[in-house]
Amino acid sequence: MFPIHSKGVEQKLTFTERPGNRRCRGFNLRVFRWSQAMVYFIEEINRNPALLPNITLGYRLYDTCGVEMFSLRTALSVISQPLKRNATGVCVSPSVPLIVGDSGSSLSMAISRVLNLFKVPLVSYFASCACLSDKSQFPYFFRTIPSDVNQARALAYLVRHFGWTWVGTMGADDDYGRTGIDMFTAEVTHLGVCVAYRITIPKLPSQEQLREIVATIRDSTAEVVVAFAIEEDIEPVVKEMVSQNVTGKQWVASEAWVTSTLISTRENYASLSGTIGFAIRRAEMPTLKHFLQDLRPLESPYNPFIREFWETQFQCSFNTTLPAASMADPMHYTNTCTGRERVEDTDSIYNDVSQLRVTYNMHKAVYAVAHALHNLLTDQNSTVSIHNLHPWQVVRYLRTVNYTNIFGDVVHFDKNGDPVGAYDIVNWQRGSPDGPVEYVTVGRFDSSLPPTQQLLVNSDTIIWHRGQKEVPKSVCSASCQHGYRKATREGQPVCCYDCVPCAEGTITNDTDQPECTPCPDDYWSNSRRDACVRKQIEFLSYTEAFGMALAATAILGAVFTSAVAAIFLQHRGTPIVRANNSELSFLLLLSLGLCFLCTLTFLGRPTSWACPLRRTSFGLSFALCLSCLLCKTLVVLLAFKAKLPGDKTARWFHRPQQRLSVLVCSSLQVLLCVVWLVRAPPYPIRNTWLYRDRVILECHMGSVALFSCVLGYIGCLAAFCLLLAFLARKLPDNFNEAKFITFSMLIFCAVWITFIPAYVSSPGKFTVAVEIFAILASSFGVLFCIFVPKCYIIIFLPDHNTKKFLMSQKGGR
Repeated sequence: MFPIHSKGVEQKLTFTERPGNRRCRGFNLRVFRWSQAMVYFIEEINRNPALLPNITLGYRLYDTCGVEMFSLRTALSVISQPLKRNATGVCVSPSVPLIVGDSGSSLSMAISRVLNLFKVPLVSYFASCACLSDKSQFPYFFRTIPSDVNQARALAYLVRHFGWTWVGTMGADDDYGRTGIDMFTAEVTHLGVCVAYRITIPKLPSQEQLREIVATIRDSTAEVVVAFAIEEDIEPVVKEMVSQNVTGKQWVASEAWVTSTLISTRENYASLSGTIGFAIRRAEMPTLKHFLQDLRPLESPYNPFIREFWETQFQCSFNTTLPAASMADPMHYTNTCTGRERVEDTDSIYNDVSQLRVTYNMHKAVYAVAHALHNLLTDQNSTVSIHNLHPWQVVRYLRTVNYTNIFGDVVHFDKNGDPVGAYDIVNWQRGSPDGPVEYVTVGRFDSSLPPTQQLLVNSDTIIWHRGQKEVPKSVCSASCQHGYRKATREGQPVCCYDCVPCAEGTITNDTDQPECTPCPDDYWSNSRRDACVRKQIEFLSYTEAFGMALAATAILGAVFTSAVAAIFLQHRGTPIVRANNSELSFLLLLSLGLCFLCTLTFLGRPTSWACPLRRTSFGLSFALCLSCLLCKTLVVLLAFKAKLPGDKTARWFHRPQQRLSVLVCSSLQVLLCVVWLVRAPPYPIRNTWLYRDRVILECHMGSVALFSCVLGYIGCLAAFCLLLAFLARKLPDNFNEAKFITFSMLIFCAVWITFIPAYVSSPGKFTVAVEIFAILASSFGVLFCIFVPKCYIIIFLPDHNTKKFLMSQKGGR
């Protein structure tokens, strides 16, 4: 069964008169070549003594015109043929055991449903619809063309391979076109590709419908069009595109028209240049060409299709009473055919054997049938007689047929009656500007290979539309580069999106990423948001300017303290030094020196030993300092409260009691620090929550409660010392050290009260800087208020540093 005529003639039904017989039009030279090739293959088998020996295969040719009604009529005609035998019982005109056909999927589906009732097998050479693989509906259907499941997957892989994410689709209004587009859409959607539009080509489109179809293709932003249609269906669309001069679109063709000479004409090449698609595997059959050219239009057995071919090819008419093909209206030409015209002198698709693809499928179909019959004939366990054969008896052997043909390909059917899905990828090219279209093989697809190896494309040999070598782009939105993510536009397909920069701390290092990837905890995004870099480690260091300034100030404070101590030591016998309790003064200077030096432990990288050291050194040095100040204040206060030399309060003036007081006050702080270090000492931490782009190295308090106790104890000493000094502020000037202690404690308390909000609000390493500043400020306050006036008198007013002067000042008051 062949659609030797491509189209049916549309009838106008008026319902006022009986409709005439259905007619066909458009003699298809390509399909006629298929039918002649089948005759050649059958004769070749009959000449082969190793295949079906002593058995001659016969055939009947039917023209279905690509119309379902004709196909059904043909099928019913075949299965209703009476069985004729001669007198000896040998079959002389047997019923046909199987049918080879039809070319279209819709036609094959219609035929198969009828043939199922009679269990007649159907072997198709060109029906590729995936729906025919359903054995529950088509149990007796076989084919030698791969299922469109493979082609749809192959087309989807091809689209993804070239980076096209925005494509248009077009399919004929039949099972082949609709199912093919459905499967392709499902495959490419799974791969992240969007379909911009879907066009259905009517079987008999009006001019208005063709204009609408072409307008959709022309106006769409999709630069790639994937078309599932046979050549007869897509031809009107192509003609309309050429008429409107629509160019610049990249066509991706299905196997049904990618090697069609009806479409790949010189007139159409401007609109279809660079077309790429999947073609059925082809074979070289050099001996076939001679058979095709050796036609005798009027010889027996008479073939009316040869007569019509002859008249069409040579534009002449035979003066004979032999019938013409009954499906088409006869054509009348002025010239008369002699029958001696030479086919080899013509140049047409009929005798063009350079692209034998469907013809190769026909070869597989005919030989598969022959091998199935041969296996039946040679089956020792079979009781079936090939001379009295029913169609359903062949099905079992068709399912198990497995042979290697002369071209080296293994031919067999899987459980669904399908062959292996293998295609060539062909590209339309021209050797010269005015030369014919050439189908250049640029790759292949083989579904029997692993998924990653199924598609093989040689991109360097492809020539795209308008002769370009660069792969055309077909995207709804430009690719989002590194550092950007895709943000889908509301109400539009996922392939239409905006590119949004990644937020801080996230990156994309590939194109078209839907989401930005957060960097690990210790990493942060660079300025381009395309790589994670290690976060900057931040702490108050000796090497930075601010740290160096603080360290220099601390050392300067320690130097000042040492200088004061040296002055006091050098003038230790003078009245002003002795009157200010020199031992407590030296102890106080020692503690101030420690206060200055403990700030150095706050600089540098926090470590497991530096964190406890900086906290405890701060607490102990300030506790010692305030203990000394408290003791000095008590000494001054009690000294002037004693009214007589023999007063009992005088025992508090002795040095052992003063040392004990300092020791006791300091020991309480030592005890708190020991408990703190044992229970929950300070430890270094990596602060990643304060700044997202930096890691702050700092010391955790360990136990916040114990740290509060240490600070609270210092605060209590300072408050008590301030209170006593305030009470003793009006004592005689030359003996009044309480007034300077009052000023120093006021500075001390003011510094640490303002320290609290500054400490809380300071970020990162500046928290440590605020703490260092508070320590230095309070230490300098004590040093300057208490010792600078005395040093000034010792150095610049030595005449005041005499017992006579001090006594005269006391007496004067």
